[in-house]
Amino acid sequence: MKKILSMLFVAVLAAGCNFLDFDESSSDYTREDMYKTYSNIQRMLTNIYGYLPGKDIADVGSALRDCGSDDAEYGDPEASVQRFVNGNWSALNTVDDKWSLWNGIRSANEFLESMETVDLSMYKYDTNYQRWLDHLAYYPYQARVLRAYFFFELARRYGDIPMPLTMLTAEEANGIAKTPFDEVIDFIVSECSESAAHLPDTYVGMLNDEIGRVTRGFALAVKAKALLYAASPLHNPAGDKSKWQKAAAAAKELMDLNLYRLDPEEKANNYMSPEVIFAIMRSESASFERNNFPVRFTEGQRSSMSGTYPTQNLVDAFQTAGGYDITLTANGWQTADPDFDVTKPYEGRDPRFARAVLANGMSFKGSTIETFVGGRDYSATRSELGSPTGYYLRRYIQETTSFTPENTWTEKHQVIVFRYAETLLTYAEALNEYLGGPTATDGTFSVSALDVLNQVRANAGMPDVTASTQDAFREAVRREWRVEFAFEDHRFWDVRRWDIGAATQGQVDGVEITRAGGQFSYRRTTVSHRTWSARQNLYPIPQSELFCNPNLNPQNTGW
Repeated sequence: MKKILSMLFVAVLAAGCNFLDFDESSSDYTREDMYKTYSNIQRMLTNIYGYLPGKDIADVGSALRDCGSDDAEYGDPEASVQRFVNGNWSALNTVDDKWSLWNGIRSANEFLESMETVDLSMYKYDTNYQRWLDHLAYYPYQARVLRAYFFFELARRYGDIPMPLTMLTAEEANGIAKTPFDEVIDFIVSECSESAAHLPDTYVGMLNDEIGRVTRGFALAVKAKALLYAASPLHNPAGDKSKWQKAAAAAKELMDLNLYRLDPEEKANNYMSPEVIFAIMRSESASFERNNFPVRFTEGQRSSMSGTYPTQNLVDAFQTAGGYDITLTANGWQTADPDFDVTKPYEGRDPRFARAVLANGMSFKGSTIETFVGGRDYSATRSELGSPTGYYLRRYIQETTSFTPENTWTEKHQVIVFRYAETLLTYAEALNEYLGGPTATDGTFSVSALDVLNQVRANAGMPDVTASTQDAFREAVRREWRVEFAFEDHRFWDVRRWDIGAATQGQVDGVEITRAGGQFSYRRTTVSHRTWSARQNLYPIPQSELFCNPNLNPQNTGW
């Protein structure tokens, strides 16, 4: 998306409850003023884009939301993201509630209503007039898909949610009832399907070659993702196969466009990748690197215990390059791979490992990472600003960032929202559940779940999965989601939609590495014990909102 334009008009929400109310009292411009010129209309649409969640790499404060899952530990034990894992989370003490998305929904509703009466005919003799009309034809569909995406983000947090489709008064906003989750999904699917039929595949060659705008591909990606969540065990405990069928069909619809392809190169910070369906571009910044570089590379610029640190739990999910499992146990590294050298456990791994995790012995900024006891990147306590897990984050890190005095350097970041591999894994997961096995096909789905999953693995340089049963393949595709999208904001949500928190979220581990005689020894260590209960599959509705609007009751189960 082009740099967010300054808003000439802001809809200010009343404090507390009136989160869907419209107030133009703080502006010198009226709604009518803002829809009299093309440039102002463009600003109003751009404002809606500004509400996209994930517009910053760090999702919760300066932490990745993955720190609320078994994939990562956050350095600061008092940070808000720790509420996800320490039990200090409630309707009164919320975290990542994203209730502000109602601002985006309100803005989209206001935009769609106002666009119905737009008349730029006074400019018909302007040489840009027809071009403006051509551009404006796409604007309502962009707004509708963005609104649908906002609804999805809220629904995956809360389940049943209010779903206003018009501007609301304060009284209406404080009395709106919740819409059941499945009906929210149906609306998202309908909006995305209809909008996709009117949106272009790309804006290259039009709209000043703008990138980061809603396309046909993004609309279909939102649709497929919504249907995947609706089909998953959390929202489909009875295992209704028709829901899986719809998710597979939606993924196939996007695959059949032939607009995207898998890319063997890194996609993070690379919106030009042919695999990227939608990305959010950020301005130059060094804050992410300041928080996540091994501390010696920050030249004294980091003073807090910030940082997202990969866990041993995640590292164990990455197989050897030969496709064998490898696990760090109390007796060291264990694998059945006859070609793997357990004395060099971070070499000969799934190539995706080195793109997500920075481990002992890896090269970084012309130096070698040393997380062994006594090494330059080791610390015995969190207060020393080292890694509590023995690993550092690699994904999204711009290695060229420099904190060297008089030679500082910053880079832009691009946050990947959707990429094509997600479509393929959605198809693979859904088809296995629908047809009952990884190799099954029918008249509609001519490519098997196994074949599609192995496309993703082959793109990563990994050998084929050979799982032959539905259960074995289910575990294989879940592993693939985890390693393919490590630190791309998937694991936290996948744990919930699969309802596997009780089995996976109780403890996170790290590694302690010691060196003697030039040889390293590896010992699994416990980093933290965590609190999990089934209620955490959904967020609590903020108590302040329940006080204002009793129709938001009942509170989500367990809260």
